[in-house]
Amino acid sequence: MEAGMSRDGWRECKLGDVAKFKTGKLNSNAAAADGIYPFFTCSPETLKIDNYAFDEEALLLAGNNANGVFSLKYFHGKFNAYQRTYIINLNNSCDYKYIFYALQKEIKNLEFTSHGTATKFLTLSILNTIPILLPSISKQKAIVSILSSLDDKIDLLNRQNKTLKAMAETLFRQWFVEEADERWEEKPLSDIAEFLNGLACQNYPPVNDNEKLPVLKIRELSSGISEQCDWATTDVSKNYIIHNGDVIFSWSASLMVKIWDGGDCILNQHLFKVSSKEYPKWFYFGWCKYHLEEFIAIAQTHATTMGHIKRGDLDAAMVVVPLKKELETMTKQMYPLLEKQIGNSKQINALMQMRDMVLPKLMSGEVSVD
Repeated sequence: MEAGMSRDGWRECKLGDVAKFKTGKLNSNAAAADGIYPFFTCSPETLKIDNYAFDEEALLLAGNNANGVFSLKYFHGKFNAYQRTYIINLNNSCDYKYIFYALQKEIKNLEFTSHGTATKFLTLSILNTIPILLPSISKQKAIVSILSSLDDKIDLLNRQNKTLKAMAETLFRQWFVEEADERWEEKPLSDIAEFLNGLACQNYPPVNDNEKLPVLKIRELSSGISEQCDWATTDVSKNYIIHNGDVIFSWSASLMVKIWDGGDCILNQHLFKVSSKEYPKWFYFGWCKYHLEEFIAIAQTHATTMGHIKRGDLDAAMVVVPLKKELETMTKQMYPLLEKQIGNSKQINALMQMRDMVLPKLMSGEVSVD
C-alpha cells in the first residue's frame, strides 16, 4: 500500500489504496414490493427485489443525488444495487465498518466536490482520492465497537418509535375511521387547530452570534439541521421560535407533517406551526396526517411552479370531534405513546450529537482506544 506514516503507527492513505469499486446493475424501476433481496438506490429507504447480483460484504454509496447528500450503507449478504450506486470492496488491512465510519467523517465534503448542477454525482477520481487515516486492524475494531454501541442504541430507539407510531395510527384509524360515532360533531380542520405560517427569515438576519437560531425550512424539516442551514435573529415573536415537540406542517413543495425534534429554531415561510389551546396534540396531529394524501393531491393540481395548498383547503378538510369525556379517555391512551416518541427522539438526537462529536476524535487518533 502506498501510504505515509502518521503518529502512533496510523497510516495516511487514500480510499483508492485500500478499495476497489463496482457499480450496480439495475435502474430504479426494477424494484418490487414483494421481493426478498435488498435493492439499494439513491433513496434513504432500502427497497426489495426478487433477485440479486452481489453476495458479499460491501459498502454501498449512492453516487448521485439531486440535493448533493449521498447515502452510505454497510451490508453483508445478497443484494442488488442501482446502476449509479458504488459497491466498495476493501482489502484485508481494513475493517469494513471502520471505513464506513471514516467515510461518514469525509462524506459531508463530497457535495462541494461532486460534479453536476441539477443532480450531483460522484466520479471514481473523487472516490479514489478521499483521505483515510488507518490504524492497526485491532484499533479499527476497537473504534468500531465504541461507535457501533452508540448506533445500536440509536437504532433501538428508532425501532421503538416506529412501533409506537404504528400503534398510535392504528388506534386513530379505529376510533375515527372504522368506529366513528354518529353523535360526534363534524368540524373543519382549521377549527381544531391554529396554523401559523412562518416568517420570510431572510428579512430577519442575525445581529450577533449569541442571539441567533437556525432557520427551519422544508429541507431541514426533511433532513434535519445541518452546517448548511441559514440563520435568523431570535428577536422575533416567540410564536415563531420552534421547540422540540412542536407540530410542523410543510404546505408547499414537499408536503409533510412532523413532530419537530431538531432543537430550537426559527420557523420559515411555507411551514405551519400547528397548535391548539382546546384540543390535545395527538388529536390535531393525527388529523393533519390523515388528510395529508388529500393535500398532496390538491398540491399537485397547483404545481405550475411549486405545488402547495391554501387556507381554504384546511377549511374544506373535515374532522370528527368526540364528546369531551370520550376525548379525555382517548387521550389517556394516546398521550403516553406520543410522549414516549418525543422522549426517544430527544435521546436519539443526544446520542447522535455524542457520536458526531467523538467520531472525528476517534478517527484521527486524538482520543485513544487503548
